[in-house]
This record gives sequence, structure tokens and C-alpha cells, in this order.
Amino acid sequence: MNSLIKLELARALRNRKFLFFSVIYPSVIFLLASSQTGTVDGTGLSVAAYVMVSMASFGALTAVLMGNSERIAKERESGWVRQLRLTTLPGRGYVLAKTASAAVVSLPSIVVVFLVAAAVKDVRLDAWQWLALTGAIWAGSLVFAALGVAIGYLASGDAVRPITMIIYFGLSILGGLWFPSDGFPQWLQDIAKWLPTHAYAAVGRAIEQSQAPHAQDVGNLVVFFLLFAGGAAWLYRKDTLKA
Repeated sequence: MNSLIKLELARALRNRKFLFFSVIYPSVIFLLASSQTGTVDGTGLSVAAYVMVSMASFGALTAVLMGNSERIAKERESGWVRQLRLTTLPGRGYVLAKTASAAVVSLPSIVVVFLVAAAVKDVRLDAWQWLALTGAIWAGSLVFAALGVAIGYLASGDAVRPITMIIYFGLSILGGLWFPSDGFPQWLQDIAKWLPTHAYAAVGRAIEQSQAPHAQDVGNLVVFFLLFAGGAAWLYRKDTLKA
């Protein structure tokens, strides 16, 4: 499994287009979205600090979701996954390797947004907050890495991109990563608060406010991780039976 993780990392790091959209793109959006001054109502956070968590989460989401789903769908069509089944690598090892390698790639996207926020927008936090934010956003990205694996086994090579894009933008917008969900109609807010992206950003903002994350948000992420990882494992076994 370690060899597969190394291979996945090498492939991702050689993909310049992937690196741009997962590492550079979120920082550019952060600079554009944090141009306003003042604080965000109800949080006490500056606009830059609020948007920083959103864009770091968005960058991690981009890295793990977009990369995993399309790559796996293409590997299935090319026969690479079938070749791996002839090795001693168990099915759970394949799923774990994909999830772990995607999560490692998400780390630079988080760190770059933080560096830009500190250097350009003068965002200042205590050392423990920077470390806790990095760890929380990185760990939370595992939820969406597992979702990417599941989509890669659910969709064919031609359908995987539009399906991933719909889920990607839907989770980003409704989860409040692009702008606060407080402006949504009440019925949409009621839906948004149960989305994993909403909980994902809420955990980071709680850390910025020197508060403990809400148990509901942490529980939300744990439940969705188990659902996505379980679904990915089930789809992998189903795909194996077809082969």
C-alpha cells in the first residue's frame, strides 16, 4: 500500500493543472473575496480571517474530491484497477491508499492560503490556532477524499466529471465556503447546516474564535466519513464482482 501511495503522490505532483486548481486557485479567490474590511456579523472575525478558513477548506476539497474521482474512473476504464487486483493489495488497501494520498496532496493548498492570508492580509492568530486549524482542515479533508473514491467507482469515465462538478459546486456553495449561508432562504439554511462542508468550515471558525468545535459539527464529519468510506468500499467490491 505504501508503494501505491508514493505512486499516487508522484502522479499528482507532476500534474501542473491539478496543482494550479488545488493550490494556487484558492489563494487567488481568497485575495479577491477578502478585499472588504470590517468583521463578519455574528462571528467577530475579520472578513479576511473568515474567508481564509473558507478558502483553505475549499482548496482541500478541490484537491481530494476532483483529483480522486476522475483519476479512479479513468483507471477503471484503462484496466489499471484490474491489474492491481492481481497483486496482493487488498480492496481496503486500495481505498485507503487513494484516500491517504489525496489527503497528503491537500496539505499544500491549506498552507498556501494561510501564508497568503498572513503575509498579504495581515491575519494574525496564536501559534496553537494555526496548528489546530491546519490539523482540523487537513483531517476534515479525509471526508471528501472518501467521497471522491466513491464517485470514481460510481460513475463512468464520461460521466464522472459532470457528476463531480455538480457535487463539488453544490457542496461548496450550499456549505458556505464561497459566502456565508446566512443570506439563504430559511429552508435552504436548514438543509445547508447538515452538509459536511458547512460543518467543515464551522470547525475551523470555532478554532479562530478560540472555541471548542461544536459536537454536532464534529459528529457530522465523522458520520459522513463513515458513509462515504463505507460506500467506496462497497462500490469497490461491487466493481470487483463485475470484473
